[in-house]
Amino acid sequence: MRQNILRSIPSVNELLESPEISKLTSIYPRQVVVDAIREVLEDIRQSMTNKTNLSPQKLYPLIQQVLQQKLCGIEHAINATGIILHTGLGRAPLAEEAAKQLQDITKSFCTLEIEKYSGKRGFRYHNIEQLICMLTGAESALVVNNNAAAVLLALDTLARGKEVIISRSHLVEIGGEFRMPDVMTKSGAILVEVGTTNKTYLKDYENAITENTGLVLKVHQSNFKIVGFTETVDLKDLMSLGQTRNIPVMYDLGSGALIELQKYGLPYEPTVQESMKAGVDVVTFSTDKLLGGPQGGIIAGKKKWIEPIKKNPLTRALRVGKLTIAALEATLRLYLEEGLALKNIPVLKMILTPLETIEERCKKVINKVSSETRVCMNLSMVDGFSEMGGGALPGENIPTKLVCIHSEKINAIDLANKLRNSTPPIFARIEQDRVRLDMRTVYDEEVDIISRALENIFSS
Repeated sequence: MRQNILRSIPSVNELLESPEISKLTSIYPRQVVVDAIREVLEDIRQSMTNKTNLSPQKLYPLIQQVLQQKLCGIEHAINATGIILHTGLGRAPLAEEAAKQLQDITKSFCTLEIEKYSGKRGFRYHNIEQLICMLTGAESALVVNNNAAAVLLALDTLARGKEVIISRSHLVEIGGEFRMPDVMTKSGAILVEVGTTNKTYLKDYENAITENTGLVLKVHQSNFKIVGFTETVDLKDLMSLGQTRNIPVMYDLGSGALIELQKYGLPYEPTVQESMKAGVDVVTFSTDKLLGGPQGGIIAGKKKWIEPIKKNPLTRALRVGKLTIAALEATLRLYLEEGLALKNIPVLKMILTPLETIEERCKKVINKVSSETRVCMNLSMVDGFSEMGGGALPGENIPTKLVCIHSEKINAIDLANKLRNSTPPIFARIEQDRVRLDMRTVYDEEVDIISRALENIFSS
């Protein structure tokens, strides 16, 4: 039997010369096609499956799938998971204004580091620093490639070789298993933990201060909550302590909200502006979370502390390029008028999308598939919850509407897999052995795409 199976397997050359497979060499580099063929044939040999038909026509989809996996890069995806800041799907989608700004500055040259009026060499952060200061009330600001970099750079500048006092409850772990203590150690700062997991008092900070104390650090618990028997120190009290003892206070805000979300029925989230009004010396926050911009980290605060950070050699290593600056500038400009930000920044729009609009999207998806397919798939609309994700508003559920699919012909795992392998890929969630599509995170123009994908899956 083994010999018969091996003899039935066609050679690489046979497949390359076949009309079906030869088409692939006009789309992909020949050597890549050869490698894909060899991989498919080796899988057949290893499995020793008695495939009666190993014709080029039957092998073509297998080879094509391997090619797509090998050469697949970043592509447009539809987020029907209901996770608004989905790290795997690129976190915050950009506003149209930011996308247009990117297009404008990438198709030719741009004024990245030159002053157009004088023609002299300029500072790449000049314009964006002005915007950040205008919006937040900071005296000075700097942009680096993410918030972890912002924390690292600030600590390296202000506290290398010195003690940094931090509550035990603030020793958070961020995405990718990066932990605050590790970032602090890498910066050369000496970690001094105070308080307990659930309770920290002002006297804990006071008692920890020594001649070698360089910084007091507060970290916003943006990706988890501690509830019950708890006690934390108010930011204003920390600031008073820092000023009395002549020690700078730094606040890692994480999610970077620039709008008071409580006004719109959402839980309280501290804003950057609040920190500036409280007199914090240095604030760090992400630009691709609640702010809704490209990946980046902002360091803002008092000029006395920000200017040395700008001169740190690490700043050059952690600086951002023209793409980040262009997209972030366009995003920040929308915040100059809160109404524009709420209307045009996708993250904010998704958070505040009314249930009626989401319900309408669900109905469109269901109604656009054929009646036969609709019955076969057992499509229905159900209530559910979306979540922020991306380390923002932890544990907060936002009411939503979902398209629920339960079919006797295909199980939920296989259906979710087929949706992901559609073009563009559609990411859903599985609950109670049913595929659910949360339409809060789906754009209006993506509704038809989802309907066609479902139709194609079940018609085949």
